[in-house]
Amino acid sequence: STAAGNSGVTAIVDGINLGAISGMAPRARIAAYKVCWGRDQGGCFSSDSVAAIDQAVADGVDVINFSISGSTTSFRDPVEIAFLFAADAGVFVAASAGNSGPGASTVAHNSPWLTTVAAGTHDRLYQATVTLGNGANYTGVGLGAAVGPAPIVLSTAAGLPGANATQVRLCFLGVLDPAIVTGKIVVCDRGTNARVEKSQAVRDAGGVGMILANTSANSVNADLHFVPTVHVDHVIGAAIKTYVNSTPGATAQLSAGVQVAGAVAPDVAAFSSRGPALAGDGDLLKPDIMAPGVDVLAAVSPAAGGRNWDFLSGTSMSSPHMAGLGALLKQAHPDWTPAMIKSAFMTTASQTRNNGSAIPGNPFGYGAGQVVPNSAVNPGLVYNAGFLDYLGFMCGTGQLPSGTCAAFGATVIDPSNLNYPSIAIGALAGAQTVTRTVTNVSNQKETYMASFTGLTGITVGLPGSFTVNPGQSFTYNVSFTRTTAPLNAYTFGALVLTGDKGHVVKSQIALRAVALSAPVSVSGSGGPLSYN
Repeated sequence: STAAGNSGVTAIVDGINLGAISGMAPRARIAAYKVCWGRDQGGCFSSDSVAAIDQAVADGVDVINFSISGSTTSFRDPVEIAFLFAADAGVFVAASAGNSGPGASTVAHNSPWLTTVAAGTHDRLYQATVTLGNGANYTGVGLGAAVGPAPIVLSTAAGLPGANATQVRLCFLGVLDPAIVTGKIVVCDRGTNARVEKSQAVRDAGGVGMILANTSANSVNADLHFVPTVHVDHVIGAAIKTYVNSTPGATAQLSAGVQVAGAVAPDVAAFSSRGPALAGDGDLLKPDIMAPGVDVLAAVSPAAGGRNWDFLSGTSMSSPHMAGLGALLKQAHPDWTPAMIKSAFMTTASQTRNNGSAIPGNPFGYGAGQVVPNSAVNPGLVYNAGFLDYLGFMCGTGQLPSGTCAAFGATVIDPSNLNYPSIAIGALAGAQTVTRTVTNVSNQKETYMASFTGLTGITVGLPGSFTVNPGQSFTYNVSFTRTTAPLNAYTFGALVLTGDKGHVVKSQIALRAVALSAPVSVSGSGGPLSYN
């Protein structure tokens, strides 16, 4: 429903009118392939995924959304290879970057032939306030009714006799004691079980409200809970727990949730997986791009809780945004390859929030930036690549033997030289030059001037101005030389191609300077050496 749900649908849940919603490509047709299974033999097996991908391609789909995680280290994972053949067949693939952030090198789906999507926030949220009996006020996220004042209790003090202490702290179903919880607001820790399951546990035990507390830096979410709930961050959660622990007869009051439009956004969701990618030794920048993935309102199966719509969060929600937008762009440009579609999205993405400030973090969190769909329709230039380019890239990383590339007629390339819309060098030892080829997809001749931003401590050698006719390609080189950039740390920036007809084509850059770079091993054959 996020990728291709109907347009202008009014979502009403539990009597709350949440407004009109729409999928990204509401006129697209949807084919669904089941690859994940529950119950005793649950999981998403690669064999099922590969079979579904191959069947979808055979069925003639234009776009595949894959809201499932994947390998963080390999381009040769069976699912990734299935997507390689899908891309070769002209299918645009969007895949979730993963929900293992904010730690470094957690990003999945690092293959260059698919679009790896990070999750960002948007500017609409529901705020609610917790007012404690001592008068302290804390703002969190929630959309339920007002509750209280009422007694407040920590879940850790409300478990049934003999219940597992961890499950009690996390408010698992069936572990809270109604004799303690009835009529009270319960503080539950985030983690392990579903957030809404925690409020169901509170309701089942007779509670009237819940405060859901993060235990570390993470997102706060406006879920549709079973009792009025305010979700707070780990700092506020700790303060509330301190009050409850130190105050006999502690009370709290929850305000009704209020919709707030115009919040500062986007930010990278704390859970969104980050780069640098483990696959490719840092020579490919992942994730590729960011789309909304926090508190996304979409149609859901009533079997999941009796509702027709719900708020969901995760890169599983940001990926279908890109899939739907990919369908729209493919409709606008049916002759474009998946690489061209991805390039158009990436080089026109925004790194700025709605208040004019920079998105916090770096490209290892947001990739090229937040997608700007309308700009991608007319990007000016694109970076194209195909099957043999991807084989040459894999041989260059060592994940395919060079003989495989020779058998297919592919040229082995330095991974940093893959014709990609971003630039990454995982081991910049002194100096390195990368090569890129751009193709003019506009209807007019345009002259471009190259410049760069960021890259402190790096000397950048830029191409001179160049002119490209419609449909024509141009190859250029960019050199990077370390001067004062710190060793063994990444330096970020961007290459900007500015055209005289108004197009601006931006490529994010991530460089890691090192003192020395050498392959793990070198092999060869020949006669005996002689010394003179």
